[in-house]
Amino acid sequence: MTKKSIRLNAFIMNTPVHLSPGLWRHPRDTSSRFTELSHWLDLARLWERGLFDGVFLADVLGPYDVYGNGPRAAISHGVQLPAHDPLLLVPAMAAVTTNLGFSVTVSLTYEPPFLLARRFSTLDHLTQGRVGWNIVTSYLDSAARALGLARQRAHDDRYEAAEDYMRAVYGLWEQSWADDAVRRDRVNGLYADPDKVRVIRHGGPEFSMQALHLAQPSPQRSPVLYQAGSSGAGQAFAARHAECVFVSGPTEAVIGPRVARLRAAAQAAGRADKDILVFALATAIIAPTRAEALRKLAEYKTYIDHVGALTLLSGWVGVDYSDYGMDQKIRYIENDAGRAALENFTKADPAREWTVREVAEHVAIGGMGPVFAGSAKDVADAMEDWMARTGVDGFNLAYAVLPETFTDIVDLLVPELQARGRYKMEYAPGTLREKLFGAGPYLADNHPARKR
Repeated sequence: MTKKSIRLNAFIMNTPVHLSPGLWRHPRDTSSRFTELSHWLDLARLWERGLFDGVFLADVLGPYDVYGNGPRAAISHGVQLPAHDPLLLVPAMAAVTTNLGFSVTVSLTYEPPFLLARRFSTLDHLTQGRVGWNIVTSYLDSAARALGLARQRAHDDRYEAAEDYMRAVYGLWEQSWADDAVRRDRVNGLYADPDKVRVIRHGGPEFSMQALHLAQPSPQRSPVLYQAGSSGAGQAFAARHAECVFVSGPTEAVIGPRVARLRAAAQAAGRADKDILVFALATAIIAPTRAEALRKLAEYKTYIDHVGALTLLSGWVGVDYSDYGMDQKIRYIENDAGRAALENFTKADPAREWTVREVAEHVAIGGMGPVFAGSAKDVADAMEDWMARTGVDGFNLAYAVLPETFTDIVDLLVPELQARGRYKMEYAPGTLREKLFGAGPYLADNHPARKR
């Protein structure tokens, strides 16, 4: 029986501190070079050498200002601030790679469908079909205020608006230009046939648009669709639209039921298991031996920034943990921030009670996900066990120290996974969608974008 291949993405952000607050101070860490293009080109080459499926670029549109009721902690601890535009990195990294995919987080809440559709079509052309869109609705009130609103919309209302948004962008990507509209007929002076390009008229409850798509059909037409919401509304949205889903949680007990619910919802929406790949957040600390890896992890922990970790957590869940004692228990509080993030440490695993200190120390290296520490054999064992227990297809791998975490994965873990028959020996041909799913470059026929 053929073993299921383990898929890997690099998880990173265009910022000095992504998911390991305090580790930017480590003498071997280079994340403070995030403003330098050469930094990103070196990383892209490294990830492609390791046959990573892609790089998953996170983003936020406002500072984490829940902790302490202001942005001071985020500013002083560098917690996802500054946060530079991730989209501008993609063409440069694509220029020095030939197979690496690029999945970019862009919020649909603050940008008209028409503009976003053109931007992703352009990227899909420039990468020769290697781009994906991580669809988010945003969760920070600071982002809403920055865009001229008093506060963000209610949690579930954001997903209702997202449904209408997707119908609009699908029309532009999938319906505006026929496959054979572009003629490039030099003899007759005809670049494109106007009878095969149509204006999309969309009049939904949230968005109105009358436009032809300004970009000609790209290699994938629609980018590969990623989604990271794990709330009830988020999972329902993912079940209908997502091709790849990003989940994050500290234990198999949290992630396993969430994946099962997602797959059941996808089947109810007329889709199959093979139509969705699920990636779990994780961090891998690897060395030639288990003892060396544990010493490395212990060294990393000496740089942990508790305030930085609680600044992240407060932003994710909408609760100001500066008012809590470190030994106080975490409790679930309903609000319009990231509901699943708080469920990770409360309702999702009733058998475990977390204190503020325990959550801060967990979040401080790699965010919400588990940390796999050990030899390449140990980490491969842990990954295989997680996949068996949760039903995920692979991992979005965060880093502790950059690029060291990824270099160790490429040089130590990848050969171990390959020796087990659990990791590809070379890239499959074609676009990102073809590499991931082994089918054609376009969305599957049972996807709602194709049923218009």
